[in-house]
Amino acid sequence: MNILAIGDIVGKSGLEMLNKHLRALKKLKDISFVIANGENANGLGLTKGQAEAIFSAGVDVITLGNHTFHVREIGRYLDENEFILRPANLAPQAPGRGAGVFWAGGVKIKVINLIGRCMMDFGPDNPFLEADRLIKDNDAKITVVDFHAQATSEKNAMGYYLDGRVSAVFGTHTHVQTADERVNPKKTGYISDLGMTGPSVSVLGIRPEQSIAFFRGDLPPRFETAPGDAMLCGAIFEIDETNGLCLSVERVSIK
Repeated sequence: MNILAIGDIVGKSGLEMLNKHLRALKKLKDISFVIANGENANGLGLTKGQAEAIFSAGVDVITLGNHTFHVREIGRYLDENEFILRPANLAPQAPGRGAGVFWAGGVKIKVINLIGRCMMDFGPDNPFLEADRLIKDNDAKITVVDFHAQATSEKNAMGYYLDGRVSAVFGTHTHVQTADERVNPKKTGYISDLGMTGPSVSVLGIRPEQSIAFFRGDLPPRFETAPGDAMLCGAIFEIDETNGLCLSVERVSIK
């Protein structure tokens, strides 16, 4: 089974890129199941309308991250829609759920959304201990983890920590696709970051001049997503349906 994971969707151009290319990509690569991180579809956060557009484009499950509640109205929708996940190690009273079980081609797939603690501006629960809890007594044949984290060290540690216990671990959040896709020793697929689906000429999706002004110490206006051409980034994990082990990982980058 081929599972496609798509990197952080940023702004209107990211949504348009998804709608333009996802159906053809699914057909070309024989994709059975699609997961996409949607926490930047609104620049920061996600609206109900944007979530529905992502589903309409062909995504099966949306994951989120540190901007989950930037659009506060999404909270109720997270409770209503089981196909949108927010990080499981956020405060337990937060709306929504951090994991779900889904079906594709008669195979049960568990998707887990976690968030890292290194260099984040809030204090989520320990993602490693939360991962242990979520995979305990797990009867899904295939389990995949979106680890929304800043530090590549924390992401790599999670990849090896779950090696042989889940089918795939992929990183999101940093918006730059890494070239370390691999199958770990115990057959868990891994990549540190899927990359971004959004404006090509940008700094993580933002207008370059605004990001430069910020780092210069100027006082730029409110960040805006960059205009122009876009890209779609992600990775395809080929999973053995009989044992849930990863056979291969292939990076995807469409411009």
